[in-house]
Amino acid sequence: MSGMSEPWTPAVRRVLPAMRAWRMAFHQDPELSLHEEHTRDRIVAALDELGIPHREFPDFPGVLGTIGADRSGPVVALRADMDALPVTEETSLPFRSKCPGRMHACGHDVHMACLLGVAAVMARSPRPDGGPIRLLFQPAEEEGHRGGALPLIERGALEQPKVDFVVGQHVDPSLPLGQVGWRAGPFMAAADSFRIEVRGRGGHAATPHQGPDAVVVASEIVTGLQTLVSRVRNPVDPVVVSVGSIHGGTRNNILPEQVDLEGTVRTLQPETRELMENALRRRVRSIATGAGARVRIEYVRGYPPLINDAGATRTVASGLESEFGRRAVIELDHPLMGAEDFSRYLERVPGTFLRLGVGIPGQPASLHSPTFAPDERALVIGAAALGAAAESLQRSGP
Repeated sequence: MSGMSEPWTPAVRRVLPAMRAWRMAFHQDPELSLHEEHTRDRIVAALDELGIPHREFPDFPGVLGTIGADRSGPVVALRADMDALPVTEETSLPFRSKCPGRMHACGHDVHMACLLGVAAVMARSPRPDGGPIRLLFQPAEEEGHRGGALPLIERGALEQPKVDFVVGQHVDPSLPLGQVGWRAGPFMAAADSFRIEVRGRGGHAATPHQGPDAVVVASEIVTGLQTLVSRVRNPVDPVVVSVGSIHGGTRNNILPEQVDLEGTVRTLQPETRELMENALRRRVRSIATGAGARVRIEYVRGYPPLINDAGATRTVASGLESEFGRRAVIELDHPLMGAEDFSRYLERVPGTFLRLGVGIPGQPASLHSPTFAPDERALVIGAAALGAAAESLQRSGP
């Protein structure tokens, strides 16, 4: 793209009215994971209007678009997630959700509008020497286990043309509006889940000595799991073990026969992920055996850790600095323990995942909050960031 005539920001600003309209339509009609049919139809209509070839799937609501498939040069894929959350919106936006109990509380409406915005610029004003661009409109990021990235990959997201680099981004209210954050290496955690059934002996609460008390054993397990973080893993390797759900019993004077625990394990390194699963199983069985109780453990691997390719990430950071200036491009000083199925792409293709600042003083709402409402100025910044990232990677070569 050596012949580029202007920065991306003014180019995408000219398509802001379209981005605004797309974002409003997505936001008013939010759809949950793997049910993004209306969302898909809106994306397809926009790509048709822009003259961008695309693929749909009869059994899956994702969309693949391709710009300049016949061009030579590195192929860059740009991804936007599509799904909403089961949250009842409490914003005052004039285009707030029309669907009770569903909301774009994680900013995916912004992500899709940004990707369509930069696609509009790329399709209407081709840059000289630019290689093909693959557009990944991906459902089910919020699903948490299989997600939507892997099914989209299985349907050819990274092939024909073969993708050389992949870029994604996510709105971040902890970063000020106007900033873009980046970090090379481990950036987001693997998210695994567990369910533990603790079986004791039910009976009268006045005679707990007659058998293992499932409530007490479950309590010991919750406490014992915390020592996995402090005594099993390297203290400089971040790990989170949290129990988020405990269910057992019906009233105060009856000891339940069974107590169920559910929780999550977050790790940043593949080897630590393996270590923590094995250690959790050992610890739970040891506590239960010592108390004479029985346990059943279900441990489910979720999204893998998101590890940004160091070379691609620094190349993108340099391109962002050229676009926005150094003060607006922030190297983040620590990874995040949240998870993202963008990690599936990065397992196969070098690339990077960015954080798009949407924070405004006096608007402290966090992701997944019923009052989360990113300012529309983020649309221009997000679309320009995708364009600058793609350009920098295509200039760098495969």
